[in-house]
Amino acid sequence: MKNLILTALLAATFLSPLRAQEHYTPSPENLKARSEFRDNKFGIFLHWGLYAMLATGEWTMTNKNLAWDEYEKLAGGFYPSKFDAASWVSAIKASGAKYICFTTRHHEGFSMFKTKYSPYNVVDGSPFGRDIVKELADECHRQGIKIHFYYSHLDWYRNDYPWGRTGRGTGRTNPKGDWPSYYQFMNNQLTELLTNYGEVGAIWFDGWWDQDENPDFDWQLPEQYALIHRLQPACLVGNNHHQVPFEGEDIQIFERDLPGENTAGLSGQDISSLPLETCETMNGMWGYKITDQDYKSTKTLIHYLVKAAGKDANLLMNIGPQPDGELPAVAVQRLAEMGEWMKVYGETIYGTRGGCVAPHPWGVTTQKGNRLFVHLLTPQDKAIFLPIGDRKVKKAFRFVDKTPLKVQRCEGGVVLSLPELPTDVDYVAELVLAE
Repeated sequence: MKNLILTALLAATFLSPLRAQEHYTPSPENLKARSEFRDNKFGIFLHWGLYAMLATGEWTMTNKNLAWDEYEKLAGGFYPSKFDAASWVSAIKASGAKYICFTTRHHEGFSMFKTKYSPYNVVDGSPFGRDIVKELADECHRQGIKIHFYYSHLDWYRNDYPWGRTGRGTGRTNPKGDWPSYYQFMNNQLTELLTNYGEVGAIWFDGWWDQDENPDFDWQLPEQYALIHRLQPACLVGNNHHQVPFEGEDIQIFERDLPGENTAGLSGQDISSLPLETCETMNGMWGYKITDQDYKSTKTLIHYLVKAAGKDANLLMNIGPQPDGELPAVAVQRLAEMGEWMKVYGETIYGTRGGCVAPHPWGVTTQKGNRLFVHLLTPQDKAIFLPIGDRKVKKAFRFVDKTPLKVQRCEGGVVLSLPELPTDVDYVAELVLAE
């Protein structure tokens, strides 16, 4: 009998995460936040940590097998004298972005905020001595931009994190780690982030994939997700695990690809009904890399934003701040130029959903109610077939100046005729459909 009871208890313990997942019911505040997130459409990702000082990207610690006790010496010289949260937020707001996602603690293990649970943080462990996360969050609240927090599930610095497939050469001595210790550490920090920095729009997890060679590894995500939703019911949970969403998650993340595409090999998962977000770099790296000046053109960035909206997804565009605390000048220029475009065309992006016409080689559509916005990104012809079935078009015009456009009914939809082949970054036509 004792053995049977013990077996039952073990089974209950093993199954409890599954039950917690199955019974996740998002709160009304969470559902409202999801809708607002979908309306926002555009955010800026900021990858910043000690790795910026090396100027070779955020994965240098593991790529170069840098010992944790040598790497931590970078903290002693971290003094980004030009960091100014107001300048950052102002430049990002000028782009038309509605939220910022900031790396509070990346895989290197250094916390960019004041934490009671490790001296390895920007306030206690660097001469800078200022809480970067607090200054950024406070400024976001002042300027009316949402703040989201990136948080790494893996750690190349701490000895209690069980070894995964990365960070094996950083000098940690305990391959098995101490999972209860590390899990408690993470949850303690998440509690700090969700109680000391005002309203947080989302927690953006990364690193689940580090244990993909250990299929029995249990991240205990349901309990962690429940902690977040308990502390801030409206806070969205996303996880960059490259899988279909797990129960307890509120958004689905795609990396370096639009939903349904997988050119980078990181986004082959099915598309869920949750709000969608795709993250992409402005140049080639997430963290600052001094030799990477291959920034995407403003046209390319606008096209990516529009294509994301056409697939009913947000774009989270990344910038790697410099070690001195400034955003790269080229990035600021791109932000300003995207902002000029959004001043004119933002109405065709914000608050829209993917249009009733699926993406085509010529571009995509977005939609608000009966207003269908046809984004002609790469048209090859002046006549564009729109497969809208039997739906009637009340009127059609060029969005920017309301110039009427000709629409002709044909089998399966309509043909939109343009006066000339567009050369705009994005020629937007608006069709008003009959109710």
